[in-house]
Amino acid sequence: MSGGLLKQLAYTLSSRCFTTFSRPSTHPSPSRFFRNRKLRELSQPNSLAAKFSTSSPETPTPSAEPFASPFLSVQIRCQKHFADMLSEALLCFGASSTSIEEEDNYDGKDEICIDSIFPVGEDVNTCISRASDSISLKEIPSYEVRMGEQFDWIKKTQESFHPVEVTEGLWIVPEWRIPPDAQATNIILNPGLAFGTGEHPTTKLCLLLLHGLIKGRELFLDYGTGSGILAIAAVKFGAASSVGIDIDPQAITSARQNSALNNIGPEKMQFHLVPSQNRSPLIDPCGVVEDQSSSRVEAISEIDKYDVVIANILLNPLLDLADHIVSYAKPGAVIGLSGILSEQLPYIIERYSQFLEGISITEMENWACVHGTKKQNLAGS
Repeated sequence: MSGGLLKQLAYTLSSRCFTTFSRPSTHPSPSRFFRNRKLRELSQPNSLAAKFSTSSPETPTPSAEPFASPFLSVQIRCQKHFADMLSEALLCFGASSTSIEEEDNYDGKDEICIDSIFPVGEDVNTCISRASDSISLKEIPSYEVRMGEQFDWIKKTQESFHPVEVTEGLWIVPEWRIPPDAQATNIILNPGLAFGTGEHPTTKLCLLLLHGLIKGRELFLDYGTGSGILAIAAVKFGAASSVGIDIDPQAITSARQNSALNNIGPEKMQFHLVPSQNRSPLIDPCGVVEDQSSSRVEAISEIDKYDVVIANILLNPLLDLADHIVSYAKPGAVIGLSGILSEQLPYIIERYSQFLEGISITEMENWACVHGTKKQNLAGS
C-alpha cells in the first residue's frame, strides 16, 4: 500500500497521516494502513536500518542477534464484520503485525479473535482505542496482553514475502527472491517498513489500472508512495517520469532504495518528503522540506501537472483532500483512487463526481478502485 500527506488528517482519524511505522512521536500512515493480509509479518519496530541482503529463496539471510527482541502479544475480540478494518487500523496506530484466525468463534457469538504483536513499550490501550475510534466502533473491544518470547523479525519477514504475479507478465519480487520469470516485467522490492508489497488487493487494483493506462511518455504522480511500488511500475510500463510523495521519511527512504534496486535513476523518478501540514510543497513555487531520514533540507521546485495521478490511501483523506489530489492532474488526466472498501464507494463517487467524468470501478476481495478523467472546465485546472 502508499496519503493526503497533511497533518490535518491526524485529527479526524485520531492522528492519521502517512507514517509507515507508528511511534509515540509520529502519526500513523494511510500508506501503511492498507496492509490487509490474513497473516501479516513485518520487520522489527524502529529497525529501518536493518537492510535485507540478497539471498536465494531457499536460504533467507541469517539475522543478527540485535534484531531478535521480545514483544507484546495481544489478543483482541471483536465483531467479525469489523475484524478486517480493525486489523488495518491497528497496524496504522502501532501494531507491528496482525492475523485473523477465520475459524475462531467465541461462545457462538459473531466474534473473532485478532492476534496482534506490539513492540515492548507501546501503549496498547491507546493504540486499540484510537484504532477503534478511527473505524467508528462504539466501544473498545476487549483484549488480553502477554509478553512474547524473543523473535527473529528479519528472518520471519523474509520468509513471509514471496513473488506475486499481479497479471500475466507482471511480477512483484522481494529483493531476496529469484524472479520466477526473468522475461517478465519484474518490480524488485525490499518492502522494509513501507506499505506496498503487491499483495494487497488495492495495490493490485492500482497496478492493473496503471498497466492499462500507461502507453508511453506520461507524467505520473504517486500520492502517498509508501514503498514506491506504483511509481516504479509506471516507469517500467513506459511513463516518461514518476514522482512519489509521502510525509513519512521511512517511506521515502524505502522508495528510493527500491528505485535503485530497479535501476531507475533520479532523471526518471523522484521521491519527495513533504511536510505533514495543511499544505503540499507541490503547490508552492518553492517549498523547503526537512528530510528527517537523512537530516537534510530538500528544495522542491514547482512541477508540471500530471497525466496520471493515483492515490491509494484512506477513505477519509480521499474525501478531505479531494481538491488537492485533483489539482495535481492536467485537464483530461486520469485520476485513480483506492484504499477503500466496496461499501465505501458511494462516498467516493459523491465526492469526486464534481471533478471526474467517465467514472469506472474495479473491485477485488471487497476492496475497490475508482478512476475517471478530470473534467476540462474545472476552476483552477
